Amino acid sequence: MSTIISKAGRRSASASFAAVAVFVTSIGVAALASAQVADTCPPEHRKMDKKIHDLMHRRGSDREPSDHQYAEREQSDRQQPGRQRVIIRARAGMRGALEVEGKNRGHRIRADHDFINAFSAEVDEDDLARLAADPRIESVSVDATMQGDQVALEDPLTLIAQRTAKTQTETTPNPAALRGTLGLTGSTWTGTGVTVALIDSGLETSADFNGRIKAFYDFTLAGAPAAAPSDGYGHGTHIAGLIGAAGKLSGGASYMGVAPKVSFVVLKVLDSQGVGSTSTVISAIQFATANKASLGIDIINLSLGHAIYEPAATDPLVQAVQAASQAGLVVVVSAGNYGTNTTTGLVGYGGITSPGNAPSALTVGAASAQETIARGDDRIASYSSRGPTWYDGLAKPDVVATGTQLVSNAAKGGTLYANYPALIVGTDYIKLSGTSMATGVVSGVVALMVEANRAQMGPGYLTPNAVKAALEFSAIPVHDDAGASYDNLTQGAGEVNGQGAAQIARAIDPTKSLNTFWLNPLIAPVIYATVIGTDTLAWGQTVVWGNTVVWGNTILVNQTAWAATVVWGNTVVWGNTVVWGNDTVWDTTVVWGNTVVWGNALVGATSGSTVVWGNGATATSQTVVWGNLANALSAVQ
Repeated sequence: MSTIISKAGRRSASASFAAVAVFVTSIGVAALASAQVADTCPPEHRKMDKKIHDLMHRRGSDREPSDHQYAEREQSDRQQPGRQRVIIRARAGMRGALEVEGKNRGHRIRADHDFINAFSAEVDEDDLARLAADPRIESVSVDATMQGDQVALEDPLTLIAQRTAKTQTETTPNPAALRGTLGLTGSTWTGTGVTVALIDSGLETSADFNGRIKAFYDFTLAGAPAAAPSDGYGHGTHIAGLIGAAGKLSGGASYMGVAPKVSFVVLKVLDSQGVGSTSTVISAIQFATANKASLGIDIINLSLGHAIYEPAATDPLVQAVQAASQAGLVVVVSAGNYGTNTTTGLVGYGGITSPGNAPSALTVGAASAQETIARGDDRIASYSSRGPTWYDGLAKPDVVATGTQLVSNAAKGGTLYANYPALIVGTDYIKLSGTSMATGVVSGVVALMVEANRAQMGPGYLTPNAVKAALEFSAIPVHDDAGASYDNLTQGAGEVNGQGAAQIARAIDPTKSLNTFWLNPLIAPVIYATVIGTDTLAWGQTVVWGNTVVWGNTILVNQTAWAATVVWGNTVVWGNTVVWGNDTVWDTTVVWGNTVVWGNALVGATSGSTVVWGNGATATSQTVVWGNLANALSAVQ
């Protein structure tokens, strides 16, 4: 366990993070200039993300030996040698002209992303400098490879299997534990009337999903045609089962999902190896946003991601998530599985992946329930990515949920089922671990919250910010083996409490005036505690707004902050009924693009195109190419 831990359940958050801050106070904004744009670079190079910028500087010169492995991996983001897949964000009114001009220059326009004023293209690498210099262009980003389960290495299958197999036991986890560990054993909420857009590898049909797949579109094919449901990999089916399997294949409630009557719109973006592209995921998010009303979509589940190569403000995937959130969709995103350095065994900070760095995303880390319903033995999974986010220094994750050794539906025609028989449970299920799984659990809880609120208020009232605030306020803090509460960069506001979150959501009345109490007193919770197993557990009663912990009655009041149009963490005018603490998660915005904190030592420092890993910036035990988070942070336990 890291030395940066809280010694009490409600100690000063600023003290909790002081130990991390001391390692990076010297970085400052100047580090971004040195890490992303060398002094000799023209100003327009600032438009490029780290990966594209480095590619430009490597072209025309021999690669160092240490760059060879990275050069091979880099081909996954290219269509062919000499060509590069990019996402170009245009200035207002310029997108159409840029697309036409690009076609005339021989660029292949892959997709138009009008809701973020961008388009994806395959361009000649020789054109990258010209694109950067074009005043009509806001930014140029790599069309990075996306992979299921947040594993961004060459063989995601092996990583998933190893992460799960190394935590296998002789027994099968309690099959009825999922809803129980969320406090939902006696709950009547089922997700009825709520729809989740599952953006993943697909969904294989079975009795557990009959009649609840409203639509299926295959974004791995040209034109994203409607198609019969399928899943050639198995990741999406497993996530769908956690969100809302009916439990029929296991004879009732045994392997029931969190919201067993929720509906699905499935948008397939990953192939049979669990691999896709950022532009494809953006296209799926755009589709879900545009068809929110016609398909009745309430929630987007994104159990995938890629390394962060640029600040959130220019990251096109983050901007897509932000646009969906402002349209009223609750976007639930996995934090990443880069929490442990397997060489040293130390826990690391700064491993959040994109789009988990989106301010308005509901970013989810993973806990381990130890195969029990009781919360007392729950621990944060060592693989779960900790905050803050690279470049922006944002406090993430927002919450954690059980995500280790979870049994859920298997896609029998998928690669996971075929290649990893040791993970199969019975004949219809498979056991996997990761923040992807925790994200599915939280999407199911959000479905119950939406249903509960609609039962009182009708559709369209509960905003994404209100959902996040209710989840954080009702979350239950997780403690380590010594009984100390994990810090907020590790667990966010705490472990999700399904029953408590649904209680708050049911009582919210958004018609109440701003700065007045908006919980219906007839149905609002009387005490802020939930019975899970045989224990009555107090809620954390905190909301992490941006990088500030807010104590007290925040969620009890209709705030400007809960509006769908407000970006989470931005400056807002709070009502005078809010009880503020003096706790700051992060004292200043720092650049995490050129350092990562493992345990109690600064172990990464940029040196040209490499990051030096070891105990301090002078260590030379291992080098990896800068910016390639997948190479630097392995999630395997």
